[in-house]
Amino acid sequence: MSMMGGRGRGRGNKDTGPKAKFSQLVPYLLEHKGALWVAMGLSVFGAAISLAQPLVVGQVITAVQSGRNLSGLVALLVAVIVGGSISGGFMYYVLAKAGEGVVFSARQKLAHRLLKLPIHEYDLRRTGDLVSRVGSDTTLLRAVLTQGLVDAVGGILIFVGSLIAMAVIDPLLLGLTLLMVVFAIASIAVTARQVRSATTKAQQRVGDMSAAVDRALSAVRTIRAARAEKRESDAIVKDATEAFKQGVKIARINAMITPIAGLAMNGAFIVVLGVGGYRVATGATSVASLITFILLMFQMIRPLGQAFGAYSSVQSGLGALARIQEILDVPLEESDAEARNAQKIVAVNEIALEFDEVSFGYAAPAATEENPNPESREVLEKVCFAIKRGSRVALVGPSGSGKSTIFSLIERFYEPTSGQILLDGQAVTNISRSSLRAQIGYVEQDAPVLAGSLRANLMIGSPDATDEQLTAVLAEVNLTEVLERDKRGLDAEVGENGIMLSGGERQRLAIARALLSAPPILLLDESTSSLDGLNEQRMRDAIDAVAKNRTLLVIAHRLSTVVDSDQIIVLENGKIIGVGTHSELVLSTPLYKKLAKQQLLV
Repeated sequence: MSMMGGRGRGRGNKDTGPKAKFSQLVPYLLEHKGALWVAMGLSVFGAAISLAQPLVVGQVITAVQSGRNLSGLVALLVAVIVGGSISGGFMYYVLAKAGEGVVFSARQKLAHRLLKLPIHEYDLRRTGDLVSRVGSDTTLLRAVLTQGLVDAVGGILIFVGSLIAMAVIDPLLLGLTLLMVVFAIASIAVTARQVRSATTKAQQRVGDMSAAVDRALSAVRTIRAARAEKRESDAIVKDATEAFKQGVKIARINAMITPIAGLAMNGAFIVVLGVGGYRVATGATSVASLITFILLMFQMIRPLGQAFGAYSSVQSGLGALARIQEILDVPLEESDAEARNAQKIVAVNEIALEFDEVSFGYAAPAATEENPNPESREVLEKVCFAIKRGSRVALVGPSGSGKSTIFSLIERFYEPTSGQILLDGQAVTNISRSSLRAQIGYVEQDAPVLAGSLRANLMIGSPDATDEQLTAVLAEVNLTEVLERDKRGLDAEVGENGIMLSGGERQRLAIARALLSAPPILLLDESTSSLDGLNEQRMRDAIDAVAKNRTLLVIAHRLSTVVDSDQIIVLENGKIIGVGTHSELVLSTPLYKKLAKQQLLV
């Protein structure tokens, strides 16, 4: 399986993507079906209250005209108004709580999913855009409930009930009203269809902006040193401007809905008032009936506005859901079924790790405007080697020769395009990734250190480690002085990306983190090119310490740290061109001899 797998993405095709369907939103809603049923019941009750108000007002007017006692009707009217307000407030709370639940559910699913995607997905996507999907995209789902569906249900009941009552009171006035309503519905439907597309584009631009901010902040010291603050801020503002333009477009679309509905409402009111007044004057209807009809008309038109708002909210929610669902639809690196069906790691083999004719290449990414004809790139070609258990082996070679790719294949971040990798004589493809990685400690070249304390960094992979174990493993990699220079000890903060530690300290902290899980095999991408002599010696001491009782595979950037390895593998352009000890390679492999001369080792 290649890294890209035909899933490349670029700026040239970012505005086209999957579209969410309402059916994909239903599972989120069903998780809160209890609250929805309560809200539905309150909505029905509120609709009944709303319909009762015009009828009670009509009865009050009739009673005034006939001189009857008003106390009972006034009390009923007050009760209807107060009851409607209380039920409306409670319904809003229930919906708001359910809306927050929908947002939480979406964020929970994304959080569980984001860290389990295939590694090549992170190669293709920007961190800021993924963060945006968890943050701003999920927020838009809230409006589907709080401004959408339940209001629409209550609105339908009010609309239908008003139509029936108006038809009973005066069919002619109802016909005139419906003409205006049909005009409004047709106009708004055409306008609101653009909301979903505009929302999707707006969220994409917000994702771009988040990615630009993340990029700038992660390299803020480099940007300051290069005096590039304005260029980077301009890039962020450019993405923010695009998001602003799309937001304005959505506002413009929604703004058109309000005046259209207002025109229909006012037009219907004027027509009904004029024609109804004439009919009252001719005795065709009564004043009480006309006022009741007008109140019912307002009751009918109000839910129409809610329905249009609900349509707009649902379209916005579906636009955001498309971006959320895109991540949720990406297959996991390893499914639960694959993990269950994988073989167990069996008896220890003399050969701990073996590459058998392994080739690997990165497939061509999708074409973009900037790169219309992308090409694939081969990294490894028929690589073969075997590492004995308990031995110490180094990978050396020029940058880009495939050393780090070998580590990524061992960890099964990617799969070979041909050949196989064996652990204890078993093909790693038959072992679950979790079991495989439990056997391997991996220290990356850039030695990532997370913001937080020393303790938190060490316990990432060993949450049950004791303070004694943490202190011991720090001593094992010569980091005791880091503990001693801060009175907080293990609780000392390391800063964002470990900025409060030196490069060598970050690297050794990463080694200590890997050692805590006591893996029988340790992969160490030993980046010492920027270390001074003292830190290089400390790194050598740390490597010597961790090599005891385990199989060690080291990517060497300074040959002085690995000259005493049991075996050194020399790579160039993805091929192995030499295998042996330091003294053997100096005689047999010209590239190794050249590297050794450059570092004054021969």
